[in-house]
Amino acid sequence: MKNAISIDLEDWFCVHNLSRLIKKEDWDGCESRISKNTECILEILQEHKTQATFFVLGWIAEKFPELIYKIEQNGHEIATHGYHHLNIIQTTPREFEEDLKKSLDILKKIGIKQDVLGFRAPSFTIVEKTMWALEILEKYNLKYDSSIFPIGFHPTYGVPSALLSPYKVSSKLQEFPMSCVRFFGVNFPCCGGAYFRFFPYTYTRYCIKKCNSLGRPIVFYIHPWEIDPDQPKLKLPALKYLRHYYNLDKTKKRLDKLLSDFQFTTIRNVLGL
Repeated sequence: MKNAISIDLEDWFCVHNLSRLIKKEDWDGCESRISKNTECILEILQEHKTQATFFVLGWIAEKFPELIYKIEQNGHEIATHGYHHLNIIQTTPREFEEDLKKSLDILKKIGIKQDVLGFRAPSFTIVEKTMWALEILEKYNLKYDSSIFPIGFHPTYGVPSALLSPYKVSSKLQEFPMSCVRFFGVNFPCCGGAYFRFFPYTYTRYCIKKCNSLGRPIVFYIHPWEIDPDQPKLKLPALKYLRHYYNLDKTKKRLDKLLSDFQFTTIRNVLGL
């Protein structure tokens, strides 16, 4: 079975975990490491002859259009991650729409040739009280969302009642939910991000095999900064520090192993779009 692999294309200073220390107006003054880290991911994907979906932050596309050209030229799917990494829970529908439109306009302006079909909300913040965002995605002719996490224990995201397999979330929009495996009646995340860094690789491999054995493709996700142990280290509360910096030195090797153990392609291809 072919699974989907996705990269949330944002720099180390864009994440919400650091937002109290680094404001959006300060991004221009931060050391950018996005090109180097993305080039490394592109090399790994090329070695394994794998195409991926890149959820591109509009701010990154505007600053580094040549990087987005290269991603597309290498045969990968370009999708949108919004412009300014907005937490949808903290925005209004109007603010969200303006941010989404700006991201799509920039991708068009810099010359992306493919139609942008997919969206992923920063920090998976399409939740029960922000389902209004789906109607806005439809308005801009997007065909799928990959933001909903079918879990109930996370303090800032999750839709515990969501299905585990891809499904029609509205009349015009498909949802490829973030992948979980069900144990003892509880959904556990298994396929990316901090979960990939915190749990042993054997856990990820077991969970993907279990999902696939049930006829369910998974979607894996990673950020370029997660393969970069040399990024600037900020003073954070213990839990946030652990969440952001733990096992960064192991992620690249684990990613290489993952691509050897399983077949991956773009979300567009898995959904047949």
